[in-house]
Order: sequence, then C-alpha cells, then structure tokens
Amino acid sequence: MTLLQNIQKASDVSGLSEDALKILCDECRQYLIDTILQHGGHFAGNLGVVELTVALLKVFNTDSDRIIWDVGHQSYAWKVLTGRRDSLASIRSYGGISGFPRRGEHPDDHFGTGHSSTAISAAMGMAVAAKLQNNPIPVHIAVVGDGALSGGMAFEALNNAAASKSNLLIIVNDNQISIDAGTGAMNEHLANIKPGEPNLFTQLNLDYHGPVDGHNLTELTHQLSRMKSMQHPRILHIKTIKGKGYAPAEAEQTKWHSTSKFVKIDSQKSTPVLKWHEAAGKTMLEIAEKFPQTTGITPAMPSGSGLIDCFARHPDRFFDTGIAEQHAVTFAAGLAASGLKPYLFIYSTFLQRGYDQVIHDIALQNLPVVICIDRAGLVGEDGPTHHGAFDIPMLRCIPGIRMLAPATGHELHSMMMEAVHADYPVAIRYPKGPVPEYSRDPGDKNLLNHPGFCLQKGEKVAVLSTGNATNLVQQAFRTNKLDAAHYHFPVVNLHDEKMATDIAGKFTRIITVEDGAITGGFGEGWSEALHKKGFCGSIKHLGIPDTFITHGSNEILYDLCGYSPAKIAETITEALRQAAGPVVD
Repeated sequence: MTLLQNIQKASDVSGLSEDALKILCDECRQYLIDTILQHGGHFAGNLGVVELTVALLKVFNTDSDRIIWDVGHQSYAWKVLTGRRDSLASIRSYGGISGFPRRGEHPDDHFGTGHSSTAISAAMGMAVAAKLQNNPIPVHIAVVGDGALSGGMAFEALNNAAASKSNLLIIVNDNQISIDAGTGAMNEHLANIKPGEPNLFTQLNLDYHGPVDGHNLTELTHQLSRMKSMQHPRILHIKTIKGKGYAPAEAEQTKWHSTSKFVKIDSQKSTPVLKWHEAAGKTMLEIAEKFPQTTGITPAMPSGSGLIDCFARHPDRFFDTGIAEQHAVTFAAGLAASGLKPYLFIYSTFLQRGYDQVIHDIALQNLPVVICIDRAGLVGEDGPTHHGAFDIPMLRCIPGIRMLAPATGHELHSMMMEAVHADYPVAIRYPKGPVPEYSRDPGDKNLLNHPGFCLQKGEKVAVLSTGNATNLVQQAFRTNKLDAAHYHFPVVNLHDEKMATDIAGKFTRIITVEDGAITGGFGEGWSEALHKKGFCGSIKHLGIPDTFITHGSNEILYDLCGYSPAKIAETITEALRQAAGPVVD
C-alpha cells in the first residue's frame, strides 16, 4: 500500500519521517497529475505547492492553526491530504468537491478564496479576533501565490499587518507567474530580493525570511518550524516552479494553468471551435489596427481574454495591470479622459471588484470606455466564485452606460466596432464557451441603439431574451412546436418606446429569459417598461434565481436554474395553455 493511501486526515502527515515525507510528495504529485489530466481542473499551480503543502501539514496542526490559501486553485494537494483524496476525481463537477477552498466543505477549509489577494486580510482578521478573544489558536497562515501580490488588496493588508501585532505568518509562494507571465514592479522586486538586504517587506516593518527553495522539503520544514515559534507578523518567501514535476506544464505554464477532461487521450482530436473570448480578441486586433487611438487593458488575463495577439502586435497599446481590477478600471478612465479609446477586458466576476470605479471614474464623468465583460452568466465548473451573475443588475442601474449582450459572433463584432465611435460608456457582456455555429448578420444596423429583433412571430405569448439566453430560447423553439413570439434584444438596458407599446398591447403573457441574476436584471427592466405602457398581463422571469449557484456543467446548471432549453419549452407550453383559456366540454 502506498503512503498516500494511508493519509486519511491532516494529522496523518505530522508523524511521518523526513524520508517518508519525500515519498509522500512524489506520490501526491503523481496522483494530482493522473487525476487532473483525466478529470480536468487547475493543474500547474497545484503541482508547484506539493512540498509546501506537505511541510505545512508536518509542522502545523489544522485543529488549532488556521491555513488560508490565496488564489484558491492552489489547494488541490491540500484537499488530497486533508481527507478528500478519493473525491478529487469529482472536483468541479456537479455534486463533487469545489475547485477552491470552501467553508462548509471541510473543517480544514478555514476561508473561501476563489478570488485573488484576499488571504492576508482574512488571516489577519482571524488572528486579531483570536487575540481579542484570548483564543489559544497559535498561528494564522496566509499562503499567497500566483501573482496575488500584484493585487491592491494584498498591499492594503501588508500595510496593516505589522501594526496588528498578531500571530500572522505570510508565506509568499513566488513562482513568477499568475496565469500569464508575472507583471509589474512587485514581480521584479521579488526576483531581485537578496538574503539579509532591505526589501519592501522589511520597510513595512515585517519580519522577512528567505528566499527559500520551495521544493526543498528539508529546508521548508526547518524554516516553518522556526516560524511556528514566533508570535509577531512575519513573512517567509519561497521560490517554486509552477507545473513542477510535469515537463509540459513546466515548459508552458500558462497553457497548463488548467486542463480539460481527457487531455491525455491524444487520439481524441476535434475541429477547433471558436470561443467567445477568442472572437473578442480577434475583433480587438482588427480594431487596434484600424483605429490607432484605441488601447486595450486587462487585469492579469491576456490569454484568458483572447488578447495574446494584440499584446504581440501592439505591445505599446495593450496593458496587463496584474490582478488589480480597481486600478485597471480607473487606468482606462484616465486613458479616455486624455482622448484615447480604451477597451477594458475583464471577467464579469472580477468586474465586481472594480464597481466603485465604474460608477465614480467612468460613468459619473461620462468617459467613453468600452468594458468587454467576459464570462458573463453561468461559467460551469468554476462555480459560485466565478459565475458572472450580477453584471446586469450592477450596471443597469448606473446612468449613462449602454449595456449590450450579443447572441452571435456577428453581433459581438458589430458591437465592438460600433463602440469605437460611442461618446459614452459601453459595456458588452458575453459568455464563456463556443460561439454558436449559426449566425444572424446584423448588417449595417446600429446595435448600440437597436430596439430589438423579432425572431419568431406569435400571438398572446411572447418570449423576450438577450445575449446567450437568446440561443437557449432558440434551441427550445427548434426542438419543440411552440406557437409563441420571440424577441431578441441586443441592448440590455434600452426599452424602445414603440416596441414596448406594441408588446404591451399585443400579448397577455410575457416570459423573459436571461443568463444572469433575475433580481434587478434584464427581465425586471422589461417588466418596469411594459407596466408603464399599461401591460396588465402576467410576466414570468427565467434566469439565475436569488441564490448562489453551485459548480457543475452549464447544461446541468441551466436546468437547475430553470432556463435550459427544455425548461424554457415547458414554461412556454404552460403559458400557451393558460393563454388559451379553460377547456370547455
């Protein structure tokens, strides 16, 4: 029996000899490689922290100490060694374990960390609470890595850490990369720190130790044992290799940040499918080459946002701000205030972190920034920390922003091209995944002001949809005989007076469908507009309900939320039955 099979809980690691610990590292790393390559998940970052995870479990006691993993996609080895080894194959699938630390999943997950740069603040809060409550919990540990120190929130926490005088240990897992290559002065500073010399951390009055080889288990356990005996805020700086132990991942760390299922089965070859972020990137490159006043910004997601070619062709006009969403938004506002045309590419769930800046720095000043909101709507296996549920309610209430949602690649292209000439803020939301194979070319129509398309005529019952939800509705119509009208609205927050009057007067039952939160969303906006026009029939809203949605495939989650094509068809069928009135014998 292997050592790994004997590890049923965290405390099983602490009694192992040094030789046994090294064997455990090898077995754990191989288990991660075999399981993730077969079932999918975050890959390279987890391989880089195997020795650190084992060393932490050797030195510290998870029943008393608190260990928080920043950028939570580094936590797979932690899950394996804290009693969830046999569940790893289910990771990120519906009903399985989360791809991130999650309170409630396991007692050793002390804080949920799906977003970056939060662990120092959380650990310091816990450490201060322990101090105020005379709690004997000895050490609170924040493991910060994958570019998390490029985030402003981490700097804010570092600025307060020394003053807290709490029992806080910050481990900087320095691998010189987030998803894409590391960027910014902090990345360069970490690379150039020399033992015994002053550095940023010492200047912030933090007790700095390192740098240490993060794959040298003997040195790691020695240093962590020293850190355990201390009581004040301190930093241990370790150097690791993202993708350690799997040569392809070490060579191409960005590519192997995460993997899809069955990546090891080379015989399964398929025709490449254009994805939404790739379509956006291709359009942005076209815009950049046609309009020299345009620029592009992204917070640490050049590859994830489809911008690699843009950065390569126009390195002076495309900017990676690091994991710094607030800075990215206001940086874009500054560019716009000086006469340039910035396109900000940002995931919906990360736009939440720059919300104040969207209101205060862009909208209030009516600056013509184009916000390309990637991963809008449900995003499947990444789960509740990454679902783009709230961008429509967030932006719909802000004066002056025109919000768009394409249903096809043609619409996305037209919207992005038209936005070059807009003299007001524009937000364009699009989902994760493949662009639909079919397409409706909007031609020369102005989508930024388009009242909406009638895709199918009908009486009494009308379905109103926007963006990706339009495709789900169309699937419902294609597979079912539905005698209802269907309208697609490329503009989320524009309610054309004439169309609103026509819909309010013609139909008795309305169904709205959106790939976003129902509360405050597209459907409720149309409900307000229709009632102003005298509509007194029934309106049913389909979309993400007022709860946090778990992880799993989008097909399962659409059905869970009630707006899969099958559930849409059921809702339309019931509305048609009700509209027909009672059956008279």
